[in-house]
Amino acid sequence: MGGSHVGRNEDLSRVLYNQYAEALLAYVQRLMHGDRQLAEDIVQETLLRAWKNADSVPPESRRPWLFVTARHLVIDAYRARRSRPAEVTAELMEMAGEDDNLDQALDAVLVADALQTLSADHRWVLFESYYRGRTANQIADTQGIPAGTVRSRMHYALRALRLALRERGVDGP
Repeated sequence: MGGSHVGRNEDLSRVLYNQYAEALLAYVQRLMHGDRQLAEDIVQETLLRAWKNADSVPPESRRPWLFVTARHLVIDAYRARRSRPAEVTAELMEMAGEDDNLDQALDAVLVADALQTLSADHRWVLFESYYRGRTANQIADTQGIPAGTVRSRMHYALRALRLALRERGVDGP
C-alpha cells in the first residue's frame, strides 16, 4: 500500500514541476534581479511546500498559491540577507530603500510581470491612460481610431490584467 502512495507523491511532484517550475523561475528571478541560483532555491522550496500541502490546496488554486508562496519566500530571503549586511546586494538595498518599501518594490515587479502577459495594444492603452493620464478620446485622436475601440481595449486590458494578477496570487476587485 505504501508503494502506491509513494508513486502518487512522485507523480504529483513531477506534475508540479512540469506545470509550474518554468513560470515560477522566471517570476522569482525577476523579483531577485536575476539571481538565478537563489531563484532556483526559492522555486524548489515553493514546489516542496506545494507538494507537502497538496491535500489542502485544490488543483484550481495551485498556481495562485504557488506564486503567493514564492513571493513570501522572496521576502523572507531578502529579510534574511538584510540581517547579514555583508551579503546584501546593492540592488536589493536600492529596492528596499530607506523606508523598507520592499513590498512596494515587489508589487511593482509583480505588476510589470503581469503586464507582460497582455497584448501590445492592451499594454499600450493602459500606459496611455494610467501613466500619461489621457482620456479615451485623447488616445483615440492620437491613434486615429474610434474612442469606442479605445474603451473596449481598456475594458479587456483591465480584465486580462486582473486575471494575470490573480494567477500571481493577488486578490482584489
